[in-house]
Amino acid sequence: MSLPPTTLDPRARQLLRTLITRYIRDGEPVGSQTLARHAGLDLSPATIRNILGDLEEVGLLASPHTSAGRIPTAQGYRVFVDSLVQMQPLGEGELARLRAELPPGVGTQALLGNASELLSAMTHFVGVVSAPRREQFAFRHIDFLPLDGRRVLAILVFADNDVQNRVIEPRRAYEPSELERVANFLNTHFAGRPLSEIRATLLHDLRNAQAEMEGLLAHSVELAEHAFIPAGDDMVLAGQTRLMGVQDLSDLDRLRELFEAFARKREILQLLERTLQAPGVRIFIGEETGLAPMDGVSVVTAPYLAGGQVLGVLGVIGPSRMAYERVIPVVQAAADALGSALNPHA
Repeated sequence: MSLPPTTLDPRARQLLRTLITRYIRDGEPVGSQTLARHAGLDLSPATIRNILGDLEEVGLLASPHTSAGRIPTAQGYRVFVDSLVQMQPLGEGELARLRAELPPGVGTQALLGNASELLSAMTHFVGVVSAPRREQFAFRHIDFLPLDGRRVLAILVFADNDVQNRVIEPRRAYEPSELERVANFLNTHFAGRPLSEIRATLLHDLRNAQAEMEGLLAHSVELAEHAFIPAGDDMVLAGQTRLMGVQDLSDLDRLRELFEAFARKREILQLLERTLQAPGVRIFIGEETGLAPMDGVSVVTAPYLAGGQVLGVLGVIGPSRMAYERVIPVVQAAADALGSALNPHA
């Protein structure tokens, strides 16, 4: 268990900040002589060594066998990001780039892809964005096209301009004229309402329908039940191969485990969902992720919102030795830009 940062005296805090900052920059253990030159404190190397020994004793630093210098532990990084890191706000050029590449009015899937690519390009690590649940968006328009046998192609257009094609297989074959009638009925009566409401309303209307409406409503219920089923939640990843060039993640077995976790997506998606209701940036360091392949890896996340509603989470996955003062503002700014692009009233 690490020492609470509030119990560190100012000298220890400054030495810890300087050591971690230099280790993040150079990737080499930091010794007392280096800190004596760069910490801005009037302390002898011997005094610095004593303070570093105390920081190591409480679990914030470690001494690699190959060097007299020290490196931060996961607990040391935690203290650093919680109370010592000095943020570097994004410049106007970078903010303009985010706004330009995440413009309002394009489909959600395109925005998610752009956001993950931007996060990767701006941090040189992996960009990840969890996709919003489709039932959160209003349905705008639907068309049904008959395929072979009983299969039908449902083309759904949502209020966020996203288009989804779903092949469904109802219990019986439908004539093109029947499919057209059902589509017209759904478009006339349900456009502008979220998917989660439509099926319940259809079932309610069917129970109270007059005889002449029962056929059309029954067909609408069946086709809507198949076409409007919530799609599996997913996420978009970009830049996985960037990790192959990271010094701290050069072990091939560890990289393979990490790439397998990316391929499965499920565990990382569950990690992102832990942050859905937490405002602002959250940081998971090493074992805090709860994922074995993420040892030595950090995840920096922030939820993105539209219309006051949390739609999903985006973030960056990279080595624990990352420039947090840079990555944290990038993640927050990207979340703000993506939320604005998805908010039609922004």
